[in-house]
Amino acid sequence: MTDLPADPPTPARTRREQIHDVASRLFSERGYHATSMRDLAGELGMQGGSLYAHISGKEELLIEIVNRAARQFDAALFTLRDEPLSAEAKLREAMYRHLRVVADNMESATVFFHEWKHLSPGAYRHVTDWRDTIDTFYRDLVRQGIAEGTLRADLDVRMAANLILSAVNWAYTWYRPGGPLSPRDVAEGYADMLLGGLRAGTGEGA
Repeated sequence: MTDLPADPPTPARTRREQIHDVASRLFSERGYHATSMRDLAGELGMQGGSLYAHISGKEELLIEIVNRAARQFDAALFTLRDEPLSAEAKLREAMYRHLRVVADNMESATVFFHEWKHLSPGAYRHVTDWRDTIDTFYRDLVRQGIAEGTLRADLDVRMAANLILSAVNWAYTWYRPGGPLSPRDVAEGYADMLLGGLRAGTGEGA
């Protein structure tokens, strides 16, 4: 019997990737301000001064974590825009994809949703501009549902989109990967509850 070929070796993570991973973990556990450059260096087995050979400071790492998370959400969600699906199907899939990004990246998601407020003004404004694009994405799905007649015509589009976003964004505070609920389970449960109150015929004229 011929031996199976050995699996190719896993590429070693670069020092930059290691720094990014440790920063995500410490920022999520302790908070951005409570984590020092010395803490980061200690976790990496480096001298404090050596860390500056790789990064300019803590904020560079925070910006990198936030930007990477934003790109992950963009890649997961925006391809849905042109899919030939009903608004309800798109909303269900968007909520699943949103939650999947959170579940697969719990540490960086925690930093993204909780620590971004510590960014300097320019980087902070970049995040708020990005959030506007996500708000618009979900509002457009609600508008599509109203136009299709599946969602209530009297809905406040902004409030409905904010309700959906609040549900999926705050999952990082309680969801635990490997628990009894998969991201799909959570998305379907949220969708059933939320869409039950948004569908046409469930609240108009009540």
